Amino acid sequence: MLYLEASGLEGISVLDSVKLKGDGDFKFKQPRPESPEFYRLRVDEKVINFSVDSTEAIQVKAPYVDFSTAYTVEGSDNSQKIKELTLKQIRLQNSADALMGALRSNKVGHDQFEDSLVNLIQKYKDDVKVNYIFAAPNTAAAYFALFQKLNNYLIFDPLNSKDDVKCFAAVATSLNNSYPHATRSKNLYNIVIKGMKNTRKPQTQSLEIPQEKIVETGIIDIALRDVKGSIRKLSDLKGKVVLLDFSVFQSPAGAPHNLLLRELHNKYAAQGLEIYQVSLDADEHFWKTSAGNLPWICVRDGNGIYSSNVAVYNVRQMPSVFLINRNNELKMRGEDIKDLEAAVKSLL
Repeated sequence: MLYLEASGLEGISVLDSVKLKGDGDFKFKQPRPESPEFYRLRVDEKVINFSVDSTEAIQVKAPYVDFSTAYTVEGSDNSQKIKELTLKQIRLQNSADALMGALRSNKVGHDQFEDSLVNLIQKYKDDVKVNYIFAAPNTAAAYFALFQKLNNYLIFDPLNSKDDVKCFAAVATSLNNSYPHATRSKNLYNIVIKGMKNTRKPQTQSLEIPQEKIVETGIIDIALRDVKGSIRKLSDLKGKVVLLDFSVFQSPAGAPHNLLLRELHNKYAAQGLEIYQVSLDADEHFWKTSAGNLPWICVRDGNGIYSSNVAVYNVRQMPSVFLINRNNELKMRGEDIKDLEAAVKSLL
């Protein structure tokens, strides 16, 4: 059974279906969209994504076995670009999965894993930005590129990354010029406004650390609310080995990073390890939902990447980890740690 589905803003909906005959020929008819829209052909769980505007007649040919990757599409340059982006995303996901496998089999260390994953994602984004988004921001392919995912999270983050907001803004401006009344244009514009608000740099001012935030050992204290609304202070954890973590949950690196933290917590919490995780997510509801069942201290800094906590700890990338000994002394930062588990054990 072959399904024709619409990829709408509210999710996937079935438009039509047909039982394929022996020769595999099929035809679907739907009202033409007023502005470019996105659709899927699906057999079982195999999917072909494509776009349609009001002037295109598209022909798709696909083998059953490699339905999602070995198909050809004629009559739509956008749909051809969407295929290229899909294949690139599949290769990116495979590389990320292989990297995770290497970590689990101890072929690479935590530090190498984090750096390699960040580099993989950045290389992918640089390619897509130049060749698909900024090259033709008025196309359906550029819009499609904005919403690709890795590990089920958006690769381009319109809420937490000011550079990614620029990509969304370029496409939003072009779509609004061509299709000002389209629902997608209005939705994209709203995303950009929210992203610009979240990532706007505050007015420049000198960073002054209140004396009460510096405890006797010299560590800079952090006091933020957890998912239940309670204030949790970093300095209250004196007597434990603390892994201080700055993360964005709503990112491709967030889920595998939290998996690593969970493994460390499971192994060493009974020996005195505590994790103090600072979320910089713009979406508070998403953070609460994601962090609600985690067994360590999860707090959120609503100032995001421009918070004073990020500045005083000189956080350079996401995620970033720091190790604090039982005396509340900062001992190691992530870029100096080659083996995170060994570093934790050395402080316990």
